[in-house]
Amino acid sequence: MNAPWSQGRKTAASTREPFQAFVCDEATAEALKPIAAEIGWSAEKINKGGLRNAIQTLSVSASPHVLFVDMSESGDPLNDINALAEVCEPGTVVIASGLLNDVRLYRDLLASGIQDYLLKPLNPDQIREAFMGAQAMLMAPRQGAGEDMTHPRFSVAVVGVRGGVGASTIATSVAWLMGEKFGRSTALLDLDVHFGTGALAFDLEPGRGLTDAIENPSRIDGLFIERAIVKANDKLAILSAEAPMNQPMVADGTALFQLQEEMRGTFEAVVIDLPRGLMVQHPHLLSDTSAIIVVTELTLAGTRDTIRVLSWLKSNAPGIKVIVVANRCASGGEMEISKRDFEASIERKIDFSIAVDAKMAVAAAKHGKCLAEAAINAKTGHALTVLTNAVLHNVDSQAEDGSSEGEGSKSLLGNFKTLLKAKTLVKKQK
Repeated sequence: MNAPWSQGRKTAASTREPFQAFVCDEATAEALKPIAAEIGWSAEKINKGGLRNAIQTLSVSASPHVLFVDMSESGDPLNDINALAEVCEPGTVVIASGLLNDVRLYRDLLASGIQDYLLKPLNPDQIREAFMGAQAMLMAPRQGAGEDMTHPRFSVAVVGVRGGVGASTIATSVAWLMGEKFGRSTALLDLDVHFGTGALAFDLEPGRGLTDAIENPSRIDGLFIERAIVKANDKLAILSAEAPMNQPMVADGTALFQLQEEMRGTFEAVVIDLPRGLMVQHPHLLSDTSAIIVVTELTLAGTRDTIRVLSWLKSNAPGIKVIVVANRCASGGEMEISKRDFEASIERKIDFSIAVDAKMAVAAAKHGKCLAEAAINAKTGHALTVLTNAVLHNVDSQAEDGSSEGEGSKSLLGNFKTLLKAKTLVKKQK
């Protein structure tokens, strides 16, 4: 279906119809016919059967450039739309209609890749506006595979030293900021297949793309990515999962690595929410990352596990920049371990400290936003912005040097100075 990150994969244009519709009733068909005729589309392409017939038909034939589907008889609209996405070719602009006047359904359909949702009964102006919008979408310039992106492409991994330290909160916030504030086309890849919260943080349904990729690695390509992602906004796409707990997911790491490679070829920035168990099991998943954000907390257990994770990274990812983030730090209150004692124990400085902000965290959850978006004008939002800017500054510096090799061999003082420059830059922008 329509997606803004097309990789220029083409289908034979001669085999695709300009328009096709699948409706549930005669009234809808009669409403569509005169508007289709105005535009020059054949009324013979208006078929009965609704969404289910559309899925069956398009599974054995080429999808049109503009597809109208009636969901009035659908018992599970979102699942049916996801099934439609499996048979639609990239670039197809889908307009849906139905009887449900539900704002959440409307948002979820748009996030799934639908161009528009029209509430029945339909009127001529409503149909005409939707069809004209679809034509405009088709005529809009798209970024092809041969076009260069403005910024260098990269991936960054976010790893929590323990469960509950807020690594997923950091990952969703960094991904959102890279797209919304810094203008990078960004993807969030949440590799916690059973309990991932990447899509949940934005109040979206995760879809089945990630589990399909693990079960069928041979399917992974640019077209698969285009269909599997869920769009949070124009600059941020999410690939996440909520696999059933009774469905074990066994992967040798090859599928996940291939998935990362394809996403790096599609987006300027890929933020990987990487469970630490998966990192230890498949260390090659870090091989092409530009930076690793290690999220910890100022507790005894957090100190112990930070030491262990940093030691593991030193042995298994020696050339990759490591950024240590102490999350949920109490402001003015006593911590289980002081910052000074923590840094002495891990034998390096904490690069960033994110203050605990329960009020903003609750607001983010209630409104279906990541923490950075909910707290964009608060202290927590500013700290997350500085962190994101530091990651991008590191990536841009690597691109200017022509290679990221040797980054890990720089002194801690040199790395810390780079972060200080990034902080200064954000303050000047304010």
